[in-house]
Amino acid sequence: AAIEKEDVLLPGYRDVPQLVKHGLPLSQAFLWSRGHVDGNKYAADLQALPPQIIIGAQYVQAAGVALGLKKRNKKNVVITYTGDGGSSQGDFYEGINFAGSYKAPGLFFIQNNGWAISTPRHVQTAAQTLAQKAMGAGIPGIQVDGMDILAVYAVTKKAREYAVAGNGPVLIETICYRFGPHTLSGDDPTRYRDTAELEGWQAKDPLIRMRKFLTAKGLWSEEKENEVIESVKEEIKDAIKEADQAPKQKVSDFLKSMFEEPNQTIAEQIAYYEAKETK
Repeated sequence: AAIEKEDVLLPGYRDVPQLVKHGLPLSQAFLWSRGHVDGNKYAADLQALPPQIIIGAQYVQAAGVALGLKKRNKKNVVITYTGDGGSSQGDFYEGINFAGSYKAPGLFFIQNNGWAISTPRHVQTAAQTLAQKAMGAGIPGIQVDGMDILAVYAVTKKAREYAVAGNGPVLIETICYRFGPHTLSGDDPTRYRDTAELEGWQAKDPLIRMRKFLTAKGLWSEEKENEVIESVKEEIKDAIKEADQAPKQKVSDFLKSMFEEPNQTIAEQIAYYEAKETK
């Protein structure tokens, strides 16, 4: 909400909601999560790259894209994200250092949810905050309550103004929490964190806080909330139905996506699988 349509989004693999907010059709978001190539075929007016799977790599890409915006005299910014675990990656430091050196207009977010899988934040680094890592790159670092939607909006808007004015990038650490497991593939957070800690953070849930805030101002009600829930259910149902219509992927299609011009080995494999697929 604090950025513009022409700003460029470079998400990590958990940042698909931001892509949808930025203009990615919901059906394509589902296709991406299924590993379908069509989930990466963006419309020309969608200023974004597909989610990066390699932890922290989007920081390096963001620095390059931001420099490109500067060289083309665009009054826009690049927005990218990583987690507290990602801030321990080499790509993290390289990205903010490069962007800082060239005063490239980038907003670099650290979504600090306290846990990089099972590693607590305090074990990852001796730094008192992750925001202060910006000092090593000579750029501003800001820490904000990531569970406060309005605070994040205000900080993002101000940081964008700063970057667009030619001052260079900003590092923003959002303090938040991961309520559930890291993945649904066997991670059990009760093995490494206290239940009382979780209960304390649940009281800060941003949806609950925003509901209370809007209700107090007469802008929200249980009736409105139920209407939104039912509307979104239909939207999701339609998007899944549309995603289901995408053509089934073939091995030959995967191979064709590897290079613009297949080399000899890939060309032979494409021919081999196409012959099998037509039988």
